[in-house]
Amino acid sequence: MENLFWKTPAGIKALLATPFKTEEEFERTIFKTSEILEDIVLLKRQVRGGRKSGIPDIIGVDTEGNVCIVEMKNVTVDSSIIPQVLHYAFWAETNPDSVKSLWLEYKNRPDNISISWDNLQARILIIAPSIHRSTLDIVEKIRYPVDLIEVKRWTEGDNEILLVNKLEPESKPHRPIGGQEVYDEAFYRSMYNNQSVDQFLKHAGGKQHLFCKFTAA
Repeated sequence: MENLFWKTPAGIKALLATPFKTEEEFERTIFKTSEILEDIVLLKRQVRGGRKSGIPDIIGVDTEGNVCIVEMKNVTVDSSIIPQVLHYAFWAETNPDSVKSLWLEYKNRPDNISISWDNLQARILIIAPSIHRSTLDIVEKIRYPVDLIEVKRWTEGDNEILLVNKLEPESKPHRPIGGQEVYDEAFYRSMYNNQSVDQFLKHAGGKQHLFCKFTAA
């Protein structure tokens, strides 16, 4: 279990890990503290209407003019959530008038956001207390930008602390680029036992440059 300790002039205070009781409480907390999402303006919770099955938890717009589909779960999630959010993203891109209505209804629209309603692009955010790291491998394969964000809560009296962790893909080592191998006698003797190489060269006619590979005991 993770523990947080708050050092104050009065001493050390232990913060209590306080999971959200319900998904609705989790969603409400994020909506009221949208600053943790940095570049996103949250327009409305539980968007209903249209012909879509199910409803996005929250719809927003980011500073690049993308419509943001925010899906929240109060449980550990994995890649099985991807089909659901892809459905919402497709709905948003094909129903720009519905998103535009939400934008026009929002009273505090920032002046610095410009949205191309004729070419609306979707961005997906998945927020949960914990997200399986294998989900990163899946989201890298789809065309939509996807943010995977873990949010946990600690409390001390009436104070709350939210720990926000945005998952990032690990950098994978690149295979070094090399030229064409020369598969000569020296190469094979460095890779296989001499008896196997003798038999192979005997049947191959003793050629010095052999562009093939074989498996030998």
